[in-house]
Amino acid sequence: MKEPLCLVRNGPDGALSPDPAALEVLRGIGQPVVVVAIAGPYRTGKSFLMNQLARQRTGFALGPTVQAQTKGIWMWCLPHPQRPDTTLVLLDTEGLGDPNKGDSRNDAWIFTLALLLSSTLVYNSASTIDQKALENLGLVTALTERVKVRAGDSRDAAAADFVRFFPGFVWAVRDFVLQLSVDEEPLTADEYLERVLRLQPGSSRAVQEQNELRRCLRDFFPERKCFLLPPPAEPEAMTRLEELGEGQLRPGFLRQADAFCRHIWDQAPVKALPGGPAVTGSMLASLAEKYVAAIGSSGVLCLESAVTALATAENAAAVAAAVAEYRRRMERELKLPTASQEALGDVHQRCERGAIALFMARAFADTERRYQGRLMSELEAAKEEFCRRNEAASAQRCRAVLGELWQDMERRLDRGHYAAPGGSRRFQEHLGELMEEYGRRPGKGVKAAAVLEEFLREREVLARALCAADQRLSEREQERVAGEAVAAAAAAAVAEAAEAAEARLEEQRRSFEEHRRQLEERLWHEQRALLEEQERVIEHKLQEQRALLQDGFQREAEALREQIKKLREEKEEIKKPSWRQRALDGLRLAADIFLPGLVRVVVSGALRLARRVV
Repeated sequence: MKEPLCLVRNGPDGALSPDPAALEVLRGIGQPVVVVAIAGPYRTGKSFLMNQLARQRTGFALGPTVQAQTKGIWMWCLPHPQRPDTTLVLLDTEGLGDPNKGDSRNDAWIFTLALLLSSTLVYNSASTIDQKALENLGLVTALTERVKVRAGDSRDAAAADFVRFFPGFVWAVRDFVLQLSVDEEPLTADEYLERVLRLQPGSSRAVQEQNELRRCLRDFFPERKCFLLPPPAEPEAMTRLEELGEGQLRPGFLRQADAFCRHIWDQAPVKALPGGPAVTGSMLASLAEKYVAAIGSSGVLCLESAVTALATAENAAAVAAAVAEYRRRMERELKLPTASQEALGDVHQRCERGAIALFMARAFADTERRYQGRLMSELEAAKEEFCRRNEAASAQRCRAVLGELWQDMERRLDRGHYAAPGGSRRFQEHLGELMEEYGRRPGKGVKAAAVLEEFLREREVLARALCAADQRLSEREQERVAGEAVAAAAAAAVAEAAEAAEARLEEQRRSFEEHRRQLEERLWHEQRALLEEQERVIEHKLQEQRALLQDGFQREAEALREQIKKLREEKEEIKKPSWRQRALDGLRLAADIFLPGLVRVVVSGALRLARRVV
């Protein structure tokens, strides 16, 4: 993108709506995205800082007056400066607390969207982190009223799970000019932030409200970072920052801005969902749509519902992409006709393996294995289509060979060569030679015996007529000679069909085993990732508990002890083999639903052919 686009429009009535043009840009990004959003009070230099992240002097709108410039949420998609095959998505949000707006609920939803869409949230404020700065972040304490992880969650349950969904948190304090020390002891920027977020003693309502905000920030954002940036330029130049070259900006600001940008480029993670793959641009577009729709319809955002809806769309797309990849590979690698059904099965297995891997990399939250079952069905149907094409190519090749070989015998028939005494024997001898030569011809494929039987049956009346006209043959000999070749070909055709049916059943067995193998491998990775995530959350809670005990907040530490106990119980459940086994059982059920019908088609076809021959 050469310049930012509005992602979420903020209407005059405060109604939010996603912008179709911006969504279209996101849908065209198949790469993972690192999403950095900035929020904070209006007219504090958010857009200028985001332009620094984009390594551009201009981009997000700046303004020289007290009038707010950014409305809604604006988006800028750029190649990530440090990571190949990754897109950096910058989100600049409408400033909080604009007196001309007068609707704090609208502020709250803008902030909530920025938080939920990002993988790193930058909170931008001015001068210092004092009580007023904390009060401006009061939107955080109301998140449990606007956002639920699961429908029906209590406020405490929602708050305990927010850490799984929320981004990393960076507080950027602008125009900071104070000395960074306490009691003449120097502090780092991070220590300064942690001191501000310590709970304060006291039981008054004011203290409790202040501590509630601090507790929310500590609970929701375990990964916290702080940057203190001095003013970028002299006061008289602050209204024309877009025009200033780097040499006209203060060195102290440039050092801190560079440290801030490098931290974001190096540390800001790819956007991810619990239990899901890395979020791509197209997935981010779907999330933005679903979040905005939920705000407009109910005023409460259920994260699990939005993720489930996203998973439904992504999993359906993963099935379609996997099947398309399978077809593309089969078209490229399969040379028709194949020598045998097993040869086709070998190509099928290679192409199927890649298709399943593509599906596994993209699909998520398919707990009932419904989409993997659908993939089984569609891959099997696609394979059957290639089998039919293979059979048609084989039949065409075989008929061409037989047509070529028959030409000599046809000329003999036209000349009456087989109408003379002993002609029937000569006809059978030449027919035998034709069959021998047919057997030697390469590249006939999987329908060689069936087409030969069809060919002989078409000439059976002719053979019987020649036998009947040959006075040298007894009636028994006439019957035996006339039907001998057809019977042998029919038996070969039955054996050919049975062998093909058995090969296709073996292909289905191998297909299921490949699905099971890749699913089991995926489950190991998921289980390990979930355990690591659970351990990360537990460790965060333990750190908070130790800090609370150290500061004398016994009751709050006890509440955390109960949360930690529950988290440890959940971790033990995830560690059990039954966690993976449930998913594998779901796959077997999907196979029972989608594969047996196809098996019956293959088997019944072979049985019908056998009955016809008998």
